[in-house]
Amino acid sequence: MSEADVHSYTVRLELVDEPGELLRALEPIASNGGNLLSIFHERGNLTPRGHIPVEVDLEATTQQFDVIVDALRSAGVNVIQAGAERYSEELTVVLVGHLVETDLSDTLQRFQDCGGASVADVSLSAPAGTDGPSSARLRLVASEGQSATALETVREVADEKDLRVVEPLTEGSP
Repeated sequence: MSEADVHSYTVRLELVDEPGELLRALEPIASNGGNLLSIFHERGNLTPRGHIPVEVDLEATTQQFDVIVDALRSAGVNVIQAGAERYSEELTVVLVGHLVETDLSDTLQRFQDCGGASVADVSLSAPAGTDGPSSARLRLVASEGQSATALETVREVADEKDLRVVEPLTEGSP
C-alpha cells in the first residue's frame, strides 16, 4: 500500500451515552487498518433520538474504508454519514500565551467550527502550570482550498485572546 492510496475520510456516528460506547465504535476502525486523525465527541449535544453525535476523521485506503464502514454497522454502531475524502490539506501552527486561562477548549472548538477544517492533533506545554503562559502545537486538516480560511480563523481567535501565532511556512514565504 503506497501513501498515494491512503485518503482522509470522515465518519459521523450516533452513540448511546453509555460507558464503553466510544471505544466500541473505534475498535472496528483500528482493527481494520484505519489511522485516526481526530475524534469530535459532542457530548453536550444530542441527536433527535437522544444519542451523542461523534465525528471521526481517519485515514485509510478505499478498500479499508469500505470494510471499516461495514464493520461499524455490523457492530451495531449507527453510522449517520460515511463521507468520501474530506480533508486533503494539512497545516501546523503554534499558539503561545495564556491558553488555559483563555479557555483552550473554546479556542479549539472555534477552529473546529470555522468550516472546512478540523483539529487533528494538539500538543500542550505549560511549564509554569495552568496559571502561566503555555504553548500548543496544533495540526489542522482542511478541505482542499480551505487552509487559508482555517489560518485566518486561527489569527482572529489568537488576536481576540491575545495569543501569539507561529504560522506555517507556505509556498512563496520569504
